[in-house]
Amino acid sequence: MTQPPAVTVRPATADDLGAVSRVLAAAFAADPVMATFVPGPGDRRRRVEGFFRAVLLAGAVRHGAVDVAVDPAGRVLGAAAWEAPGGAGHLLAQVRRFPSFLASLGWRGIRRALRNQSVLAGHRPRPAHWYLAAIGVDDGARGLGVGSRLLSSRLRELDVRGEAAYLEASTSRSRTLYESFGFRHLATVRGLGGGVAPSSMWRPATA
Repeated sequence: MTQPPAVTVRPATADDLGAVSRVLAAAFAADPVMATFVPGPGDRRRRVEGFFRAVLLAGAVRHGAVDVAVDPAGRVLGAAAWEAPGGAGHLLAQVRRFPSFLASLGWRGIRRALRNQSVLAGHRPRPAHWYLAAIGVDDGARGLGVGSRLLSSRLRELDVRGEAAYLEASTSRSRTLYESFGFRHLATVRGLGGGVAPSSMWRPATA
């Protein structure tokens, strides 16, 4: 049996951005929700990586938190990007990153992404909350509890501060995982296209 790696969870630095983008791109390569943002074959992996880099710079890096799980050698095994309460949108930051979004999505893709983003945003609860924008684990570290370490680390902090959390689960497997961390199904998100209908999930503040 493969032994779980020795993992340290810490805040990401600017030097981690490339590794974080690559890990998330690999983790979301077959994700049904991501496929509605960046569809098609070809160089999709590269475009998803570019998309995540732009999203991180426009959102979680500036207006939230990015956590990384690293091994003893400092290699990034997993990453989680969180948007802080009140951080939905950040139009100015997105405008500044527009060339990056255009390079990864193209004009048609940007229109599609804006539509899908609007659909997702429409399901966000009104109470203040942290939003899990993305979480992913490196191919070689999957199934070893790295994602759970990332989740539990951030959720402990939120519990101490008495803050709520929200996310979308794109598969039944991920929904089951999130339920084990105290998230509960709110609604089925429809309107993303392609028959994709993730679950919106809420974890209330504990204090």
